[in-house]
Amino acid sequence: MKKNQGKDFTVETTIDPKKIPKRIAFIKKGTSAHVNRESGDEKLIMTYPGVILRGIIVCEIVIIILALISLFFNAPLEGVANPEHTPNPAKAPWYFLGLQELLHYFPPVVAGVLLPVLVLIALIVIPYFNINIKRENLWTNNAKNTFVKLTTVVVLMSVIWIYFHAYAILVPTLIIYGLALMPSIKLSLAEWIMTWFVFVVVVLTIIGVFFRGQYWQWIWPWIEGIY
Repeated sequence: MKKNQGKDFTVETTIDPKKIPKRIAFIKKGTSAHVNRESGDEKLIMTYPGVILRGIIVCEIVIIILALISLFFNAPLEGVANPEHTPNPAKAPWYFLGLQELLHYFPPVVAGVLLPVLVLIALIVIPYFNINIKRENLWTNNAKNTFVKLTTVVVLMSVIWIYFHAYAILVPTLIIYGLALMPSIKLSLAEWIMTWFVFVVVVLTIIGVFFRGQYWQWIWPWIEGIY
């Protein structure tokens, strides 16, 4: 392509990038690309520097806050480990207790490898499999077909959870399913799956921290002398 000497290119402001994703733009140095947005859409910003710089700032703030907390508050560590006496229950750090709770219901390979890998693959693949540029609601297109598919998946998952007595996963699954049926909550499929994943992890972690006692039996944390 020959470079046009002395020609000043301008940014086209009438093309909707959502309808015409393939286009060529000539942008002069120091000029930002402008994107029109429809009424009601969320604000569109450039990945760099907008999103990346904001992410860096948030990470720095979190690091500063954690550093200040570590300076003024001691970590809730137990005493020196005694190899002749294993604590009962032997609990992992809190951020692994959700995984340890899964081991209570499923075989080690299923709880430690299969389920986490399947969930992570789903979170990665679904945004590409179900492209949703406009962030449309789950029920926007073909609501009847979506309801049948979603209900079928939830029923199959519920049968699996009941078979393994994994009620700590069954209850959050049914709660998210009920919320997804509400038309007032407008989330896409990927957002619902991510919400379900985070909700299940939080519930399993809370149960592992507060509701598991000796031999990993269910206990009520407010009952004294449980240990």
